[in-house]
Amino acid sequence: MSAQPAVAVKSAQKAQRELEDLQLVMKARNGSQEALDALMRRYTGFVRLKSSSYFLAGGDSEDLIQEGLIGLYKAVRDFRADKETSFRSFAELCVTRQIITAIKTATRFKHQPLNQYISFSHTPAGQESEGDCTLGDALRERFGARVFGLVVLGVGVTSVLVLGAELTGLAIATELATGVSFRLWGLPIAFLVWLILWKGKFGVIEYGVAGLGLVTLSFLVAAFRVDPPGPAMAAGLLPSLPAEPDGRYWFLAVSILGATLTPYLFYFYSSGAIEDEWTIAELSANRIVAAVGMLFGGVLAGAVLVVAAMVMPDMRIEDYAALPLVLSRVFGRTGFWLFVASLWIGCLGAALEITLAITYLLAQGYNWRWGENLRPREASRFVLTYTALVAVGVCFTLAGVDALQLTNLAMALTAAVLPLALSPLLLLMNDRRYLGRHANGWLANGFAVVIVAVSLALAVVSIPLAIAGG
Repeated sequence: MSAQPAVAVKSAQKAQRELEDLQLVMKARNGSQEALDALMRRYTGFVRLKSSSYFLAGGDSEDLIQEGLIGLYKAVRDFRADKETSFRSFAELCVTRQIITAIKTATRFKHQPLNQYISFSHTPAGQESEGDCTLGDALRERFGARVFGLVVLGVGVTSVLVLGAELTGLAIATELATGVSFRLWGLPIAFLVWLILWKGKFGVIEYGVAGLGLVTLSFLVAAFRVDPPGPAMAAGLLPSLPAEPDGRYWFLAVSILGATLTPYLFYFYSSGAIEDEWTIAELSANRIVAAVGMLFGGVLAGAVLVVAAMVMPDMRIEDYAALPLVLSRVFGRTGFWLFVASLWIGCLGAALEITLAITYLLAQGYNWRWGENLRPREASRFVLTYTALVAVGVCFTLAGVDALQLTNLAMALTAAVLPLALSPLLLLMNDRRYLGRHANGWLANGFAVVIVAVSLALAVVSIPLAIAGG
């Protein structure tokens, strides 16, 4: 049989099955027990397959199958044919959500009988009684365990490298302040980061570090004090190439673009929304906050470049000890301490965010209890995960790895895995089963497509340029 007739036959079979499903659903809703039994028999194998991917603390496989059948029943009860989705797709979502809800509840109340917490008739299908569908939940539900695992692997490896660079940066800032080798500061720095994660609530980590980070405004003040020439600054806003761009130039360009699209920020920001108990009412305000925050970061990055170009023209940095010259040549001795504080706080904030972002992703995708606002014993696997991440990250500091080279490598690898990290997010942003009326429109999709296209280009060239740029 040729390809086109085969495809046509399969399409016809799929359409016939969807029609049969719809007819059975309508009959079941009108009180036909025979139609309901037929649907249950038709999808029991599907429910068993879905439940086999999960584990229920204090229960067994049959408990999960029963939960899946409850989700199937809810799908029959709540399916709407006008939502442009097949019953099978809707049933898959409801079954998966019901199983995940049972696992989360079992984890929270593992000493209570299973039948004390099953919600059967009052939770709309596709809506968890817990009230939240996290980004990690959605990734695993929508794309399956295999794709989710690939996302975790790609984002996790690159993020661990970035974490190593940030912890090393913290140690270098401490060396600048004390004169003691950064390698000796590795373990104390790692313990400090771990202690903040252990003891701190999410609000302390988010707003406390952000408040301290305002010290970086010193770069913006310095940019005005050095009085850069206006025409030169305006010309610098336009993309341009050096006289003889080499592999290293292109490698750095790709790395910077990769750093701009760092995926871990999605997981940290979305999890923070749940930690802070945001509602839809805060959506518009947080769009503004996100836009202003990105603009603020971009302006500060530009200020660093302007100050460095004005006070250190044609100077090549060969030693980290020369870095504070960026501000000390503007503010004197005070500038030295402003630089050290900016580097220290910036690296601390990034280390905390990266560690939490990966921990959030793992905990949500594998249905662990999670949250900085929980006591550590209430989320033991969450705590164990961020502890392990900090322990692995500090190994780079203890080994004396160059933080700048490690950062460049991490950014190149980040660019390489961007399509894997961003493509599922783009599909989720268009899935109305998750986002409803907040799904992407044509304008947001236009920007998203451009970003994914850029990420594909970066993925193709990042590794070759890393080799060429040495």
